[in-house]
Amino acid sequence: MPTLPEDLDGSNLSIAIAVSRFNSLVTERLLAGAREGLKEAGVAEGSVAVAWVPGSFELPFAARRFAESGRYDAVICLGCVIKGETDHNEYINHAVALSLQDVGAQTGVPAIFGVLTVDTLEQALARAEDGTTNKGYESALAAVVMGNLRRKLGEQ
Repeated sequence: MPTLPEDLDGSNLSIAIAVSRFNSLVTERLLAGAREGLKEAGVAEGSVAVAWVPGSFELPFAARRFAESGRYDAVICLGCVIKGETDHNEYINHAVALSLQDVGAQTGVPAIFGVLTVDTLEQALARAEDGTTNKGYESALAAVVMGNLRRKLGEQ
């Protein structure tokens, strides 16, 4: 099999984004970063669909529906789970990560894990700053690479 390098040309891709409303101070910044990353990769604004869900736990449902629709090359899932005083974050993070992995494996459409799993709001905001270190931006580039890889592997 030939080597398939990362392809960051998103001009022919359709991308879906599922975003958690919980911790929206952070997730709105992640979404802005994702939009910027997709724009820089050449994904047309009209080729991007966005759905808001209540929290990170609901991201896999939206991701699966997007993937099963057959209209998208990849799905970006953006959320923010802050540790707080209980262990709820461990259960949510684990469940969401495994469920998104299952979406990709079962549908053949990459589901990108753009969920911040942090201890503090300050850590979350640092990962959601403007620029290329924004987790939404990073997730957008991963979606373009994986969407293109999906297409290339489907052609072989």
